[in-house]
Amino acid sequence: MGRMVGPILERFLSTDEVLAVFEPHAFVQAMLDVEAALARAEAAEGVIPAAAADAIAAACDARAFDLDALAADGARAGSLAIPLVKQLTAAVRSRAADAAAWVHWGGTSQDVIDTAMALCTRRAHALVDAALARLADAALDLAAQHLETPALARTLMQPAQVVSFGFKLVAWAAPVVRIRARLARAAREGLQLQLGGAVGTLGTLGAAGPAVARRMADALGLALAPGAWHTQRDAWVALGCEVGVLCGALGKIGTDIALLAQGEVGEVTEPSGEGRGGSSAMPHKRNPVAAMIARAAALRAPARVAALLAAMPQAQERGLGDWQAELAEWPGLWIAAHGSASALAEAVAGLAVDAPRMRANIEALHGLVFAEALSTLLARELGKARAHEFVERLTARVLAERRSLCDLALEAVAADGTLQGRVARDAIAAVFDIEGAARRAADVARPQLAALRPHRQDRNPA
Repeated sequence: MGRMVGPILERFLSTDEVLAVFEPHAFVQAMLDVEAALARAEAAEGVIPAAAADAIAAACDARAFDLDALAADGARAGSLAIPLVKQLTAAVRSRAADAAAWVHWGGTSQDVIDTAMALCTRRAHALVDAALARLADAALDLAAQHLETPALARTLMQPAQVVSFGFKLVAWAAPVVRIRARLARAAREGLQLQLGGAVGTLGTLGAAGPAVARRMADALGLALAPGAWHTQRDAWVALGCEVGVLCGALGKIGTDIALLAQGEVGEVTEPSGEGRGGSSAMPHKRNPVAAMIARAAALRAPARVAALLAAMPQAQERGLGDWQAELAEWPGLWIAAHGSASALAEAVAGLAVDAPRMRANIEALHGLVFAEALSTLLARELGKARAHEFVERLTARVLAERRSLCDLALEAVAADGTLQGRVARDAIAAVFDIEGAARRAADVARPQLAALRPHRQDRNPA
């Protein structure tokens, strides 16, 4: 049996891959990677002996550290980095006593923790980016297949007009492609090395400070910030905000899938599989699990983003409580985002589309969804206000008599002295052309679909 990663209810809504990115061992290893990079960069610039850097780097293996003691001691010390440096110093001393004095030289706790979180976040971003690419591909492929498949548009949760299912799918894919690009830009700006020393001046490193920072940034694959950003959290929080926006956009897709999958609607169903979407009490049910995960992420993300924003007014050169609160909330955003994107990528790729049911749902409305088009046609002869009243009376009869609006319109026009002979029967019939309405929606979606296709060439996150 494999080891469970993360709390069970968090795992239920996300993936083991992204949970592993932020698990204690991974984060501590990231902190140690920062310490090793610091020592090597300092040795390269002649700040500390090369032998000391080798000893420090050799000791930077999280498997040799007591993670429970780190957590307990960190809570008392006010920083996880303080007990980490103590354990690291002891480990280095056991290898080379003289090297122990050079551990964490010139750095500060926040340098290690912020940079470690940036390293973990880079891995999380790569996972999210790959899931978004899969989701966008699946939505665009499905849109191309169903570009002219008639489907109902619904506004305020009610049937509105006829569009195409491809039109709907383009509306799912477009925000995913846009946000993916914005997230990559925000990651390039926000995933930066943090190195400032005690108050951000790199005072201990002196003139070698900028060169050490440059070497560290290159070694760790992070952007080189112009200076310490200990309390300048704008680029970092902007990245978090983009993740929150992503969760909201994915939640919209999940909501649409859930609504279209309702039994009374029955236009789509998520892919099936052993144990997927079942009910403990009702054997007939196929619950939209991916939609549920996406909606759960969208519901949780705003509070986390609000916490990041609330923590921004950090005091002077190092915050008290706000920085720590921000970092505690940070992983949850990425964990939720990857869970949502991964679930939807799988669901959309295997989405079962019931085109006959879509058409049946349109036809069940007896032409009411073409009321606006009919009113527009008649307005040329009656004026807008009179045409609206004319069609409104007919729609009331549709509901009362359960007859087709098209049939009632043909009868009413033939009996009306103003309209008789001036509005052709063919023109009225054309108003109710389901395929024609779907083609018009397809004409709107087609150039958007073509514009979104190039995202396939961009497969590498920041």
